[in-house]
Amino acid sequence: MSRIAIIGGHGKVALHLARILSDRGEAVTSVFRNPDHAHDVAATGATPVVADIETLDTTGIGELLAGHDAVVFSAGAGGGNPERTYAVDRDAAIRAIDAAGAQGVERFVMVSYFGAGPDHGVPETVPFFHYAEAKAAADAHLRVSDLAWTVLGPSGLTLEPATGLIEVAPASGGSTVSRENVALVAAAALVDESTIGRTIEFNDGTVPITEALAG
Repeated sequence: MSRIAIIGGHGKVALHLARILSDRGEAVTSVFRNPDHAHDVAATGATPVVADIETLDTTGIGELLAGHDAVVFSAGAGGGNPERTYAVDRDAAIRAIDAAGAQGVERFVMVSYFGAGPDHGVPETVPFFHYAEAKAAADAHLRVSDLAWTVLGPSGLTLEPATGLIEVAPASGGSTVSRENVALVAAAALVDESTIGRTIEFNDGTVPITEALAG
């Protein structure tokens, strides 16, 4: 049994992931900001931990991660406020990466988005620009760390139920993936060493997840 910390534990992907990991026998700690969400998180089988990563320093985040085998970063400011977007999606993510390294938590899975990177191409006039910039910086920091990292790049997210089928390939216009499939991909990546050191962009598709990740 592994101990896995999920940062951003009340997000829709994170709630699915906590349930999937708990059901397969992992010990899951879910970190989230709002204490009102504790019941939702506990219902997944995870241990709820209320903490605000936006305000915690690297040492404080490290205290949350101590003793875990892996971290999944699935937090986000939710857009709309550039300052909070940079504070959570960039700065807190970077502190979490550094904290994992300091605590000896070698495995780190980052939930990013399809097309993230310094050449994201999002115009500065578009609100999404700040998120794109923040994720590019956080993903880059993870890639140059000493951690056993994986960056996941799902395309447009939907609330459709999981199919367990994806495609790992360049997206065509309008491509989407269900949040529950994203959670299944994250869970599969945690136990598939071939995903270490890879950026995996994916959509809903026709190939079983384990096969698609290995391919």
